[in-house]
Amino acid sequence: MMDLKNAPQHVQLAVDLIELLETNQVADDVAVEALRIVLADYERKLLDKND
Repeated sequence: MMDLKNAPQHVQLAVDLIELLETNQVADDVAVEALRIVLADYERKLLDKND
C-alpha cells in the first residue's frame, strides 16, 4: 500500500473526501450527485482559466 504522505496531492484529496463522506454517512447516491456538481464546477473553472 502506498504511503499517503508521499502520494500525489490529488490522491490525498480523494482519500480525504472519501473519509469525510463516509464519516458523515452520506448516502452513495447523494455523494455521487454532489461530486458530479463539484466536478462540473471545477471543470468550468479550468476552462475559464484557460480562456
